[in-house]
Amino acid sequence: MTARATGEAGGELPGRVVVVGFARTGAAVARVLRDRGAEVVAVDDAPSPDAVEAASRAGVELLVGPDPRELGRALHDAGLVVVSPGVPPTHPVFAAARGVEVVSEVELASRLGGPEIVAITGTNGKTTVTSLVASMLARSGRAVRAAGNIGYPLVEAVVEPGLDLVVAEVSSFQLALTTSFRPRVAAWLNLAEDHLDWHRDLEEYAAAKARIWAHQERDDVAVANADDRAVLDRARAARGRLVTFGTSEGDFHLDGGALVGPGAVEWASLSDLPRAMPHDVSNALAALAVAASAGGRADACRAVLREGSPLPHRVELVANVGGVSYFDDSKATTPSAVVAALAGLDSVVLIAGGRNKGLDLAAIAAAARAGANGGRFARLRGVVAIGEAAGSVADALDGPWPVVRATSMHDAVVRASGLAEHGDAVLLSPGCASFDWYSSYEERGADFANEVHALERASGTDD
Repeated sequence: MTARATGEAGGELPGRVVVVGFARTGAAVARVLRDRGAEVVAVDDAPSPDAVEAASRAGVELLVGPDPRELGRALHDAGLVVVSPGVPPTHPVFAAARGVEVVSEVELASRLGGPEIVAITGTNGKTTVTSLVASMLARSGRAVRAAGNIGYPLVEAVVEPGLDLVVAEVSSFQLALTTSFRPRVAAWLNLAEDHLDWHRDLEEYAAAKARIWAHQERDDVAVANADDRAVLDRARAARGRLVTFGTSEGDFHLDGGALVGPGAVEWASLSDLPRAMPHDVSNALAALAVAASAGGRADACRAVLREGSPLPHRVELVANVGGVSYFDDSKATTPSAVVAALAGLDSVVLIAGGRNKGLDLAAIAAAARAGANGGRFARLRGVVAIGEAAGSVADALDGPWPVVRATSMHDAVVRASGLAEHGDAVLLSPGCASFDWYSSYEERGADFANEVHALERASGTDD
């Protein structure tokens, strides 16, 4: 048998750990475990050259696309398997790891001890809310780090010296593989179809999200969206103290032009927000509810909201060309995120498509038809369908507006500009993943912005 390593909080870690997926998160897990005396074997089906170099530098054995025999050898005498985000449940390691505990990086991080964790999940808005909450708590005097899916591995944050709090964005993938994860404050922002290429159905996806509250105790806080009945119903079963937010109801809600908390105390106003689209208001209320529950001060929270600006690729204005505004919402990889963007605009040419994650695009069509009938969503001037899902987008968004297909982002921007009229918005809000044409939503958004700027230069205008 192998020796056992020691966790930061004094608990034991297995002496031999298999890490599945060796990109940024997997490499961070390996480093932290190696620092604590564990033997680490990494498994990756298609590692990048950087990953191969990182494994060599760290003294970690890296198995590339191992066959069943190699995988069995790696798992022999292992006490733990740590799976990186996005490794699908169909990966052979799940079947091979019989008798070996399989956990996510989030679960491992919680076992290492260290600072308190504030955790945030949801289908939409979690990166924005995580960023806001971390800034609000830092402005309130806490030594804090934003981590998790926001780009900095949680396992690195919890061992970082000098922190007393970590604000973590956590995904359904990570939560599904937790057994003791207990954040001091845990928020679930909303629920809509997503990742049905990973989860079997919406119920399984929701059950994974709800695990953010599964191990809380009565002195913890569960933050939930009062406007989302599916989330609120599950929150009522949580053991932690319930704090709610919502535009019309909740402990933190919108009252006229004020964002108020318990006791009708004003924490901020709509005029404090640099942009007040419906999802901006909901995100601000959520951030206030979470930050207040973690000890944030009202003046600090208000200052952060005033200074804030939309994160990249989230309904981000790229340019105004010939009286048409071009917005990059490449982060919108679900139909519900597209609907949220449409709710904040008036008349839109929508660029949508990519690689569908098994989601029903009908929600976009329903919102578009509501706008056409005088509803609160944007009126569609036209649709440009892109990527692998172009056919599905065209079918779902067939309506009283033109639908065209594009074969590249250049083609999409040119076609969208031809459909747009003065005062319209051209919105890249794909409702799908980027992995057909691009390696990430960031790359997709950057390509869109490049094409818009090329159009701007060609038009000779920067109005």
